[in-house]
Amino acid sequence: MENGNGQLERLQGDVEEVKGIMLDNLNKTEERGDKLSDLDVRAEELLQKGKAFEKTANQVKQKKRWENKKMKVVFIGIGVVAGLVILGLIIFACVG
Repeated sequence: MENGNGQLERLQGDVEEVKGIMLDNLNKTEERGDKLSDLDVRAEELLQKGKAFEKTANQVKQKKRWENKKMKVVFIGIGVVAGLVILGLIIFACVG
């Protein structure tokens, strides 16, 4: 019977070892799940920040575009005034 008892003890040891490995695997699986959940939250935050950045970039782009248009209008206005002044001086010089 000693052979049977030894074999039973060895099998119980093997079962305990497999049980330990399974519990370790379950713990690792749970940790991975937590890490994946954290990554999902971080990815969502990055997505929101990216959308906010894109919105701000578009606002800045529109503002700069408007500023450029205003500058063009100012330069055209200055050119027209300068042209009128020169034209007036030429007319005044010819008449006088």
